[in-house]
Amino acid sequence: MTNLTAAVQRRSGAPAGVRWAIGLIFALAAWSVAAQTDPTALSLDVTGKIGKTNDAAHRAYHFDEAQLLALPAHSITTATTWTPRSTFTGPLLADILKTVGARGTQVEIHTLDDYTYTIPVTDCDRYGVVVAYNMNGRRLKITDFGPLFLIYPRDAFPDELAGASGDSKFVWQIKALIVK
Repeated sequence: MTNLTAAVQRRSGAPAGVRWAIGLIFALAAWSVAAQTDPTALSLDVTGKIGKTNDAAHRAYHFDEAQLLALPAHSITTATTWTPRSTFTGPLLADILKTVGARGTQVEIHTLDDYTYTIPVTDCDRYGVVVAYNMNGRRLKITDFGPLFLIYPRDAFPDELAGASGDSKFVWQIKALIVK
């Protein structure tokens, strides 16, 4: 029970049953606020060969939602094997790597479901890869590839980004990057 709940109950002078109901209302209100806090809020941890950290204990750069949203947003309109032609928006992977002072040649991508895939850093320049947090103006959720989805411009490079090898580059539910 919170101090506020206890104070309201003591000050109300109401019978125990009413005080209990008031406590229940406060508890439900607190639970409702907590439930509305999105457990998939944007966040991204970057480790490995990086020159800048904001989490010295873990030698990592942790992007919170505000930091990811502060990066310039870019859009790619393309179809994927799993989505119709859509507009995906988020920061360029290159901007994320620049922010952390990345010095590697590969980026190992880790997802919420423990999938791992490695892409060459050169894909950033070649394709303008976006780490999308929106699809068609709506925030991506875990149930629709979110909170972060690596997007390549498949429609602009159909021969290079088709088939299983192209599909594997479209990594969703991203939680961390390791620069190698």
